[in-house]
Amino acid sequence: MREPVVNESAAEVSAGPAETLEEAQAEPQETEETATESPEITFDEQFYPARPKALRPIARRRQFFAARPSLEFDGLNKTYVDWLRNQSMLGDANTMARQLSGQASMWQNAYARPNPRAAVEKAPVWFTAYPLSYITRENQSFLSALGDPELWKAFREIGIRGLHTGPVKLAGGISGWSQTPSVDGHFDRISMAIDSAFGTEEEFRQMCEIAAEHDGTVIDDIVPGHTGKGADFRLAEMNFRDYPGIYHMVDIPEEDWHLLPDVPEGKDSVNLSPEAEQALQQAGYIIGRLQRVIFYEPGVKETNWSATRAVADTTGKVRRWVYLHYFKAGQPSINWLDPTFAGMRLVVGDALHSLLDLGTGALRLDANGFLGVEKSAEEQPGWSEGHPLSEAANQLIGSMIRKVGGFSFQELNLTIDDIKAQSEAGADLSYDFITRPAYHYSLVTGDTEFLRLTLKLAMEIGVDQASLVHALQNHDELTYELLHFAAGHRDDIFELGGEELTGAEVAEKVQQTLRERLTGENGPYNALFTTNGIACTTASFIMATLGIKDPEAITPEQEAQVLDVHILLSMYNALQPGVFALSGWDLTGIIALDRGTVGELTSQGDTRWINRGAHDLMGTSPDATTSLAGMPRARSLYGPLPDQLKDENSYARRLQKILTVREESGIATSTLLDIPDVSNRGLLVMVNQLADGAIQVTVLNFSDQDIAGSVQSAHLVPGATVHDLFSREDVGQVDDLGSFFLELRAFQGTALVLKDPVEDEVTE
Repeated sequence: MREPVVNESAAEVSAGPAETLEEAQAEPQETEETATESPEITFDEQFYPARPKALRPIARRRQFFAARPSLEFDGLNKTYVDWLRNQSMLGDANTMARQLSGQASMWQNAYARPNPRAAVEKAPVWFTAYPLSYITRENQSFLSALGDPELWKAFREIGIRGLHTGPVKLAGGISGWSQTPSVDGHFDRISMAIDSAFGTEEEFRQMCEIAAEHDGTVIDDIVPGHTGKGADFRLAEMNFRDYPGIYHMVDIPEEDWHLLPDVPEGKDSVNLSPEAEQALQQAGYIIGRLQRVIFYEPGVKETNWSATRAVADTTGKVRRWVYLHYFKAGQPSINWLDPTFAGMRLVVGDALHSLLDLGTGALRLDANGFLGVEKSAEEQPGWSEGHPLSEAANQLIGSMIRKVGGFSFQELNLTIDDIKAQSEAGADLSYDFITRPAYHYSLVTGDTEFLRLTLKLAMEIGVDQASLVHALQNHDELTYELLHFAAGHRDDIFELGGEELTGAEVAEKVQQTLRERLTGENGPYNALFTTNGIACTTASFIMATLGIKDPEAITPEQEAQVLDVHILLSMYNALQPGVFALSGWDLTGIIALDRGTVGELTSQGDTRWINRGAHDLMGTSPDATTSLAGMPRARSLYGPLPDQLKDENSYARRLQKILTVREESGIATSTLLDIPDVSNRGLLVMVNQLADGAIQVTVLNFSDQDIAGSVQSAHLVPGATVHDLFSREDVGQVDDLGSFFLELRAFQGTALVLKDPVEDEVTE
């Protein structure tokens, strides 16, 4: 059956290349008038596929026209429409689907339920790359550098088994015939093709093969929540076929254009003011304001809705649309419940392309907590977070990925309840937004009470720690939104610091403490990022915590202390169930950039660029001052990996010892049993049960004071011997009260395992 055509005349349908065999057979014939102006259409031209099997988009100009084309970039220019169709992600998704549908290989894997431990076993430790900041050899691409066997040899020696590439596909937008740059670090995807700035598809496949040879897995990104303003969005503006169904777009009749703001000269859309948003809601066009405005900035983004300029569609009708974007205006949101299901087809096709064509083993789902919106009661914000449609969409995405043998993880900054709900049928793993701000707060205050509170809440709600990705720095800010306290449980009462506080008060107390201690006079090299958190690297966060105000004047003794604290934070994330992830900024000890060096990038308020300094992980270009993408080189405290691997006291070698203990003991796939109360406020104790039933205990000192105290838990068996997994020595025995004594120096930690007393007697 021929694909349905939306608002097109027969002449307009014939303008584009056929996307299916049925479409080609059903294409309308030329009129007598056009036949006199054009050569006879050949069989090959009718049946030539829109894209080659490699799925690389192509730009192909027609050599003849039924009439002189419009020079405008709108639906009346058939050449332009054809060109956009050949760039579109939806077109590529349709091509992928036709190749895979009906294949027996699509039914060889279980897919219904997430399997976090299987994912952790496959890739327990990840390196999270950031393409724009990675320094390579001269004339070497980012993907070629990540496929370097020497890099994977170093990874394998340290204990890193997964590589998250970061977004490397074409992103940004299309304006006329030109591509416009990304507005959000390449997360505004517009194509399935690899961006040539990062390498080629062949280099991507080679990287996956080298990783597999070293028992590694490559993890790619898909973005189920939005695209950029690429070919798909431009075709949607033209009301072409089912492309408007990809997005939350509403066609505003011309008689109500007075409700829309004028689009400034040189722009293609304008953000709605709250007043315009309300007027369109009252007129019945949109659902109005949502639960929060992400990246809110006065005069720039005051609402989640924007209005397009006037665009002519393929019939010549001029249209203006209002479209939803949770994030920036250049990131139109995907509609997961449209009759065409075009958005779903686009996202699933993108996922399958990465897994089955490029050869990755897993996918990160970005912005996947915002896949459903719904009108609420009058005067109430639209329902946009924790929506059941998000859960259903995530189940579809996660199931499809598992169906072809991969796994997925999601980066959801939601309440603990919502993270639990999303984990039941969606992605296999979730980013640990639960305890990440809490362990930062513990270090800043030297008190683990809030960290223990968040860990206990997660256990009570039923979140499995093994289903979380526990990370040091990533490409974003140190996030402290604390949505569980600030939003979902804002009126609930919690105890913190001897006070009874509402959830909202807890969030504000933690946020204010972090702001005061990490920015301004105490950390002038760090910066606030909107209301989301603090732009800083792990090293610059630690420096502010230690009271180091001038990075240029840091002493060797202070550098050694920064390293000790960095190892402590690595222990926290690694010596518990789940994935441990770290970045090149962590491995090389990068400090924040002087904001003047990235002034153009931060001029619109995005201060996160100061924590994205370029780094030379393998020391291949010691004289390079920028990355290939132009990011300024940042100062490294630890140096490149090859140098670190020659020094037993380096960060890489000390990390290797942690990961060896983690791997040999099976901590990554253990089960968290208890977060006991502690005898000293700077102490954190995590009691885990290993797969063989043994009890493992992680003990960490977040304070700058040496600690001597007892560790007590109902899970500690009296008479058991306490064995240190690092020193490989017995260091104590559990007494009749289920406790043992331990000493830890400032900012130190260890991992212990209990030897059953019965086993000891048999051994003797």
